[in-house]
Amino acid sequence: MLAAMLQGWRAQQSSRGLREDTMAPRDRLVRRFLGFSGEYPWRWGPGHVEEWTLSLTSEHHLAPSTIRGYQTVLRLFSEYLCDGRYGWAVACEEEFGPGMHPVAICHEWNTIAHLNDYEGSPEARPLTRQELQRFLDYADEQVERAVKAQRKGALAAYRDATLFKVVYGWGLRRTETSKLDLADWGRNPAAPEFGRYGMLNVRYGKSVRGQPPRRRNVASVMSWAVEAVQDYAENIRPRFGCADHPALWVTERGGRVKPAEINARFVAYRDALGLPKEVSPHSIRHSYVTHLTEDGEDRRFIQEQAGHRCDTSTAIYTHVSGDFMNTALRRALAPAFGGQPG
Repeated sequence: MLAAMLQGWRAQQSSRGLREDTMAPRDRLVRRFLGFSGEYPWRWGPGHVEEWTLSLTSEHHLAPSTIRGYQTVLRLFSEYLCDGRYGWAVACEEEFGPGMHPVAICHEWNTIAHLNDYEGSPEARPLTRQELQRFLDYADEQVERAVKAQRKGALAAYRDATLFKVVYGWGLRRTETSKLDLADWGRNPAAPEFGRYGMLNVRYGKSVRGQPPRRRNVASVMSWAVEAVQDYAENIRPRFGCADHPALWVTERGGRVKPAEINARFVAYRDALGLPKEVSPHSIRHSYVTHLTEDGEDRRFIQEQAGHRCDTSTAIYTHVSGDFMNTALRRALAPAFGGQPG
């Protein structure tokens, strides 16, 4: 009966167009809950969910957003079993006796509500312009050191220095960055001065759960970043000897750089510079949104560049400096006092 339930739920999800990488983790989570409860679904009750949630909080110390995601999976499975159109309640009572049927185990009183737009760590923040400059300068210095020492790693250091410039120059996430191909660059008629690097086609943007990655085109706006990626693509990357590999960022062994490798290199540079532990590769993307905002770029343009579906997401990413806030305040107060904005 259990196997039939799980198979039927998978079929229901498949008919909705959900992908295997969405369905498989859900299946594993339901099986984890089965192991925790020690009961079959037709014996589950709300109390099992409450005990499980308590263990996730007190023993595993999971974040509320993670626990809510787990609860959502259980709720979806429970709703499928309780839906009369699938007949599981009738089948269970016929097989196991009266009262032995699935019930709704997740409800508004035993699950975590989604109250905030952002639930990440409050310490997370963008790099300041000074911190970002120090970071990029340090990445460039690693190339010079490797070349002077005539040791291996100079190509990888050059690649990584350029990679971080691209993360900032186009406001990218780690996965988006690692999956870039050479062919993803194209011309932008509105910016012919950038040549074939005027537009970046991001094919692996953050997706909605169960949906394929979202694509977006990001216009090039920083000439120094364009110069950096052009130099790398045309003069440095060919030295890796991976002419047939489509990836923009290749390893010395002929593979594609993975997100975990980007994170490891960032942490090494961050710690060497003594930057706060709370900053991460994603902080560079935050910096991109923040600095464009401070530079007076149109909010809608920034939203499209970052690939945010709504303006509130862009607002979460914006941590404007005190100088920017003071300038904006003076501009807002000037009409009231009959003066010109300072």
